[in-house]
Amino acid sequence: MKNVYINSVGSVSSQNTTDDADFLKEIISYNDTTIPALNPNYKDFIPPAAARRMAKGIKMSIVASKIALQKANLETVDAIITGTGMGCLHDSEKFLSAIIDNNEEYLTPTPFIQSTHNTVGGQIALEIQCKGYNFTYVHGSNSFESALLDAKMQLELDEATNILIGGVDELAAHTILLNKAIHHIKETPVESSKVLNSNTKGAIYGEGANFFVLSNKKQDSSLAIVADLQTFNTLPIQSVAEKAREFLLANNLHPSEIDALILGNNGDVEFDTFYNHLATTDFQNVQQFVYKPWIGEFNTASSFGVLLATNILKTQSAPKAFQMNNIVSSQYKTILLYNQYRGENHSFTLLRQC
Repeated sequence: MKNVYINSVGSVSSQNTTDDADFLKEIISYNDTTIPALNPNYKDFIPPAAARRMAKGIKMSIVASKIALQKANLETVDAIITGTGMGCLHDSEKFLSAIIDNNEEYLTPTPFIQSTHNTVGGQIALEIQCKGYNFTYVHGSNSFESALLDAKMQLELDEATNILIGGVDELAAHTILLNKAIHHIKETPVESSKVLNSNTKGAIYGEGANFFVLSNKKQDSSLAIVADLQTFNTLPIQSVAEKAREFLLANNLHPSEIDALILGNNGDVEFDTFYNHLATTDFQNVQQFVYKPWIGEFNTASSFGVLLATNILKTQSAPKAFQMNNIVSSQYKTILLYNQYRGENHSFTLLRQC
């Protein structure tokens, strides 16, 4: 089977990731319970008249996807595969609020049409005139991983040459209130650098869109190879390290051969124990990174982890603010990512240097 290369990335997040010149050079620290994504200059990518009718998640995705395509020197792709946990929340809330406010009468259909989870993939396809395979995965915090796995299998079997994949989720006011009520969001603001030591329930929530052009043809600009990916619905804490070992063994690797471990710690005292177990057992002598304190937690936040890993493999350097331990690798050839959310939807992703 053919190798699967990440040939380019495009990102809109709460950090400086839109511009190559500023890409993760100065890490922005936050002190809040939610972290909104930084708005790029949307009119550079979307006609203003069209942008006014789009929710933030759609606009972020179009910008991120167009950046990824530009970097890959492509105008269109063979397929578009999107992952999203909650879809276009803003339009969903807008439509449901209108139902209540208007007594279920005189409803405008536009917010309903744009609230569906596959709106993002459809809008991107319209923008780049892609008439190929277009699929959206809504698998909670494994949504992006499902999109990645689908693309990986198609490329390995030579069913496509270039595939655009991405993960996107947005913040919305009423959903934030609901998550605060059930203690999924922290009650009080926490500084980004202190999130992991907050010792409180809940996470800092965020939003963003991260898109990648995957191909079975290597380019000079290729960033990384997607070596393997495995997901689990549930895992007991004591099995996490064992599953990681088995995953690496299937790829003829030992934990000591991993150059960096990227974890999805979000500061939730109840569920960071999964990450801590892995970090303090087989990988205690491996350099470790975290990213969610700086971008927030959302269902497709792991796509930012892949973005971080590809940047590390390509540049052979990493933002110091993201480092969790004091170990520094001499080189980065193989990176393992582990993510889960509230004890469910576990994933292991293995990336290699091109």
